[in-house]
Amino acid sequence: MDLRKRDIIAKYADHVSPGRVDTFSKYDIFLVPDKRNGCFLYDVDGKRYINCHCNGGVFNLGHRNRDILNAVTTAMRRYDIGNHHLVSAPKALLGEMLANSMPGKLNQVVYGVSGGEAIDLAIKLARGVTGRSGIVSARGGYHGHTGFALAAGDKKFREKFKPMPPGFKQVPFDDLNALKRAVSKKTAAVIFETIPATLGIPVPRENFFRKVKKLCEQQGALLIIDEVQTGFGRTGRLWGFENFEVIPDIVVLGKGMSGGIYPISATVYDERYAYFFREDPFLHISTYGGSDIGCFAAMEVLTISREKAFLNHVRSMGKYLRKGLEKLGEKYPGLGLNVRGIGLMMGLAFKDEITSLFLVKLLYDNGIFVVYSANDPRVIQFLPPLIISEREARLLLSRVERAFKAMA
Repeated sequence: MDLRKRDIIAKYADHVSPGRVDTFSKYDIFLVPDKRNGCFLYDVDGKRYINCHCNGGVFNLGHRNRDILNAVTTAMRRYDIGNHHLVSAPKALLGEMLANSMPGKLNQVVYGVSGGEAIDLAIKLARGVTGRSGIVSARGGYHGHTGFALAAGDKKFREKFKPMPPGFKQVPFDDLNALKRAVSKKTAAVIFETIPATLGIPVPRENFFRKVKKLCEQQGALLIIDEVQTGFGRTGRLWGFENFEVIPDIVVLGKGMSGGIYPISATVYDERYAYFFREDPFLHISTYGGSDIGCFAAMEVLTISREKAFLNHVRSMGKYLRKGLEKLGEKYPGLGLNVRGIGLMMGLAFKDEITSLFLVKLLYDNGIFVVYSANDPRVIQFLPPLIISEREARLLLSRVERAFKAMA
């Protein structure tokens, strides 16, 4: 390890997170990103990695996407963050674009900076319009580390921050019978990730979300879909919930919305509930949410992500990589590989946690950066940039095979 890298790690341990440095030391995984471009990250020591984590979808369009950089650079010549109290042209233009991209009457937009902030707003709105406090979410799910988002997530993340706000229940994901027992006339909303990444990329049954929506309607509750990771084309459709032919009451967007350049998130909700903030438009505010500059990053992301050719490419690369990975699973049967997911929202499930954890390290040694699913460590999250080419996909598969061979 060169002196510059050692110095960065030491300062990070001293002033930012000694715990993370301890963890990376334990597994001998020390990637300190320096140069970055497209599908690749370069360590400060010069080694190149294919980024198959993408920060949960932040880098859907690759690192330092030229179109997004140009959009933000141009915006900075005229705009700054803006004032959240005032009417804003960039906020209005992005709001119109988001509304036009959504089905049904999902045409009301509230901006935030992070996914957790947008989840908090979604839960606040559901409680406000229903007058109820009950929130039902998935056991093993993840919605962020802020207040209500943390309460809706798995206990692993909230256990040390008790007491949590009351009214939160959890059920197994894709278990309609358990959900029926949990949802009542006291339930304000049911909130699920379309495909829960932290739970190990399980894909729900085709009719699950339609039945959830019907149950919510019967009980007078709202359906909130967390699209923070599945949104903006990750599954091969612009919005992940489109795969399941359901229209939520509220949709939460984040991560990929930023283009990896400027933080921005959004809560999009049905116009039936527009009255709630009309009565007091300053009831919820976010100083940096939907900054004027950030809106230009998001507009460029949406322009790229909604193109038919782009979404076809995501589906094509998803099929290509799945086929290649499944062939490798057959070649190395001792790993017990099962490929999960839709499009390029993929999970590699192995026979046990030890196999998965060793493979995270072996993939890293072979120039692939991945992480495992925190609430199902048997599963490696496999989220390459959506712009990955067939040539880069072949390179990726060859490196995966080297790791599999070493493990076998």
